[in-house]
Amino acid sequence: MLSAMDGVGREEIDDDEVIRRDTSEFDRGLSFFDAIYGFAVTLLIVNVDLPEPEAWRDLGSLSNSGLGHQLSGVVLSFVVISALWRVNVRMTKGLTGLDGPMVFTNLVATGLVVLVPFTTDAISNPATADLALPTAFYALNIAGVALAQAAVYQRGRAVGLERRATSARENGMLLLAAAATPVVFLSSVPVAVTVGAGTAQLMWVSLVVLLPLTGGLAKRARGT
Repeated sequence: MLSAMDGVGREEIDDDEVIRRDTSEFDRGLSFFDAIYGFAVTLLIVNVDLPEPEAWRDLGSLSNSGLGHQLSGVVLSFVVISALWRVNVRMTKGLTGLDGPMVFTNLVATGLVVLVPFTTDAISNPATADLALPTAFYALNIAGVALAQAAVYQRGRAVGLERRATSARENGMLLLAAAATPVVFLSSVPVAVTVGAGTAQLMWVSLVVLLPLTGGLAKRARGT
């Protein structure tokens, strides 16, 4: 009964407006999105400034050059972009196709992914790392990608493009898991402005616990 009731009110969609799985157009779309994630990861290293020759004389000088701070930003965003790419892969696997609004929203998500190297440079550059604004922009950047990705799947669910229909309870757990990333990053914005960039960035570490926890709840709800 729950499944039947959950399907009530779902939006009707013209099949001609859907890019169906197992078509060349669908595969080209996925390849395009995957390429953007890969390109964004590659761009991260471009933001790392090569230290002056004197800095290479010993490890102490190299450390004082700020190279370590910049590389930590690369590592952070490499992990973040890879995780977001993985979310996009799982999301797409759960859909039978994409309609126009879903393609547009996914373009918004990948467009924001392209900005990640820029915002990463702002939080990892020693000259700006301690400022509140770079941390706030980075947090808004990542939260925006996560929210757009969640919107793509919810749109697919609303128009009946899920490969396996989910109940309201299952979808609630999926939304909980999807909300963890944007909630943490958005919550860190006022902290960065009022307390400091370092404290706000420490909040991001909580996702190491929250993501496996909410992801496990979502899997349990789906019976996997």
